[in-house]
Amino acid sequence: MASVNRPLRIALLSYRSKPHSGGQGVYVRHLSRELAARGHHVEVLSGQPYPSLDPGPVLREVPSLDLYRDDDPFRTPGRGELRDWADVLEVAMMWGGAFPEPLTFSVRALRALRSRPGDFDIVHDNQGLGYGMLGVRRLGLPLVTSIHHPISVDRRLDLAGRGWLDRLNKRRWYGFVRMQARVARRAGPLITVSSSAQADICRDFQVNHARVHIIPLGVDTRLFRPRAQQPRVPGRIVAVTSADSPLKGLPTLLRAVAKLATERDAHLVVVGSPSDATRQQVTQLALADRVTFASGLPDEEYARLLASAEVAVIPSLYEGFSLPAVEHMASGTPLVASRAGALPEVTGDAALLVPPGDPEELSAALGGLLDDPKARERLASRGLTRVRERFAWPAVAAATEALYRKAINGEPGC
Repeated sequence: MASVNRPLRIALLSYRSKPHSGGQGVYVRHLSRELAARGHHVEVLSGQPYPSLDPGPVLREVPSLDLYRDDDPFRTPGRGELRDWADVLEVAMMWGGAFPEPLTFSVRALRALRSRPGDFDIVHDNQGLGYGMLGVRRLGLPLVTSIHHPISVDRRLDLAGRGWLDRLNKRRWYGFVRMQARVARRAGPLITVSSSAQADICRDFQVNHARVHIIPLGVDTRLFRPRAQQPRVPGRIVAVTSADSPLKGLPTLLRAVAKLATERDAHLVVVGSPSDATRQQVTQLALADRVTFASGLPDEEYARLLASAEVAVIPSLYEGFSLPAVEHMASGTPLVASRAGALPEVTGDAALLVPPGDPEELSAALGGLLDDPKARERLASRGLTRVRERFAWPAVAAATEALYRKAINGEPGC
């Protein structure tokens, strides 16, 4: 059995870890830092894009072919880039319309772990759930897996309302979800971030409820905080979209802002890269001078942007947790959010909740808050209180460490 006080040697795996957007890179950065601060040796094994890590943990690069890089997506690599059969498989799956990274990263990560017997006490897979992870336990290593939410939810929402050809193409893209469900049922204890996500995982992946442990995400309150010396920009609304997918509800938000723009001076800043369809919608709605997109912001600039808004908005059709919601609350920015997924659970009474997918209701809520300084102040105060009481990265690390030790000792539920 593992000593309660013995430092652990932790391998934290992440198949892609965008440093400034998307929950995976943020989670890896802050969890690895706080685990290291607790005295553990933490090595982050990641594919591209690599995370930005704070002092303490060590980054071990596990290179993929990086076929989905922002500046050159779905690229065809040169023959000289192909190093082994995993690279060939990655290209072939991409050409076939599938998303190969969870599978091929798991194979490469298993290979890296196998080459270092005895170097780790525990392996923590962040959202990958590739077949290679089934080999980790055969190495004699306990495995813990984070599922922030099951991608089956994304698939269901993305397929809804599409024509048969689009559905066929999308089903190929989401083919990895079946693999993730199979691995989840055999991978040992699972971590998720809310009771809503727990219920979705148990339903969609057919996992026993007792094996899914809830550990909410945290927020870095040194970075995300109200900034008294920085005035808020009148009429500024900020939304954060880690990916421009139907799940995030950006089309609904743009329609709401188009209505709002006929009534008052309002400007939307979207943190994220827009798709071609989104750019086209902005043009069709005549919002070119009312909507700005920003991506790749450094941490300090990103935090200042969140603290500069009069209102923040999360129009998602589903969220397993929503780290941006907590970042907005920590910034003292009043929040409008969809009544969807885990958002009511995360925000509590610190957000104005509206039906998902309803631009009329969303527009009315945004306009009402912009017109009511006292309501903004009330929501902001509730948000700050909620963050202090519930969401802190040191607490996340402590709870995660406790689960590691249970998994190492083979306790029930692990």
